Amino acid sequence: MRILPVVLSLFCAGSVAFAANATSLKLPRSTPEAQGVSSGALLGFVAAAEEKIDALHSVMVVRHGQVIAEGWWAPYSAGDRHELYSLSKSFTSTAVGLAVESGKLSIEDPVLKFFPDEAPEKLSTNLRAMRVRDLLTMATGQHQEDIQKIDWASKESLVKKFLALPVTHKPGTFFVYNTPATYMLSAIVQKVTGQTILDYLRPRLFEPLGIENPTWDASKQGVSFGGFGLSIRTEDIARFGQLYLQRGQWRGKQLVPAGWVDSATSRWMSNGSTPTSDWEQGYGFQFWRCRHGVIRGDGAHGQFCIIFPQHDTVVAITAGTRDLQGVLNVVWDKLLPVLQSAALPADAAAHAKLKGKLEELSLRTPVAVETAAAAAAVSGKRYVLAANTHAIESFSLRTSTVGSMATELTVSIGGSEQRISLIPGTWHRDDLEGGPSAGPIAASGAWTASDTFSIDMVRYLTPFSMRYQLKFEGEKVTLSATPNVGPAVTGLKAVVGRHE
Repeated sequence: MRILPVVLSLFCAGSVAFAANATSLKLPRSTPEAQGVSSGALLGFVAAAEEKIDALHSVMVVRHGQVIAEGWWAPYSAGDRHELYSLSKSFTSTAVGLAVESGKLSIEDPVLKFFPDEAPEKLSTNLRAMRVRDLLTMATGQHQEDIQKIDWASKESLVKKFLALPVTHKPGTFFVYNTPATYMLSAIVQKVTGQTILDYLRPRLFEPLGIENPTWDASKQGVSFGGFGLSIRTEDIARFGQLYLQRGQWRGKQLVPAGWVDSATSRWMSNGSTPTSDWEQGYGFQFWRCRHGVIRGDGAHGQFCIIFPQHDTVVAITAGTRDLQGVLNVVWDKLLPVLQSAALPADAAAHAKLKGKLEELSLRTPVAVETAAAAAAVSGKRYVLAANTHAIESFSLRTSTVGSMATELTVSIGGSEQRISLIPGTWHRDDLEGGPSAGPIAASGAWTASDTFSIDMVRYLTPFSMRYQLKFEGEKVTLSATPNVGPAVTGLKAVVGRHE
């Protein structure tokens, strides 16, 4: 009868041990000046990022292995995982490197070697010639319009679908950004190791670096997507960058072969010639080359792991922005020039000002007007909306006229009714139960005009947020919605509802 308590005790002890180990592997902290960077200059970097980029979610700057600045724009926080999108590709590359080191495969292996049963009946010369190397360098010889035909939600084998795509050019000669190619790398690692890349990397990379509870979305066939789908924390991104900065070495152990780090971050493919574009400086093994001798992994909407080999610096950024080049420009303009080779004199006042700024960061919230004529008139009334893409069926607002001016939103989404508290200037976390945005959210709301109530809803484990506006006119309400990134929302530009 004591078996279960003993097992639970061992499980809990193991969990505690791993948590303690992860904590011990946290990057050390230092003042900026001790690492050759001015606190005032870092404050200028943050201010420029807020002014020019809409919007960063987090930033961490690591110099000489020491964190010298870190901040999260509320409702994002240090403890939350954030979707990496294509920054996941650099982790997939690492899994390939580890599998190569263990003798499981070679980058010169033909892709068809691993999937003879899923190859098309007629094999083209170019498909026969495609190697693992070509997957790594985005040089499979396929065209973008064909790559885009891959349906990630398909129940049919994605490997088979990939191998059926036309290979128009000789592999190794033609660069096209190719997320399905990264999926193939994930499938190959799984084929030769018997583990998903998430499970394969767990004891070899994630646990040694102290990366707790990473998640990686997978296909219907149980293969980690590879090219996207990984979610980890900001400091985890920084640790990964520091590992590559140290050529695969971590706390005295060689986690990733130094040769693989060198190869993965080298320029293997030309991808353009525009001198001002950081997307046309060459491509490695799922890593981008940048201007200024910098290397990076990156993902859609502003997920960055930026490595400065010449300056012993790593910058980790998560974001939800349309202006990815703008993010890098701020780094080049405001951070790169202030990385000094020697320590600077201590500046307690400037450091305190920087820390204060970093601790109070927040995404912009709807700005409340002092009075809203419609607030009392609509309070408690239920409005039913026409059919729309977000499955918002009805809602009511109940606004307090005293104190914090809090508003309780009762909303029916996808047949599920729930209440969300909205306070001007404050983010309130909740779980949305229905509709396409179901899951963890943070919301803030306020009357932003005499007839308009605005709600900002942030899916804080992702880059995505939405601004909803409810404009009241007599018994009628018009709902509009604007996303921060991604394609424009359709079906919510002018959804009309009426008071029951």
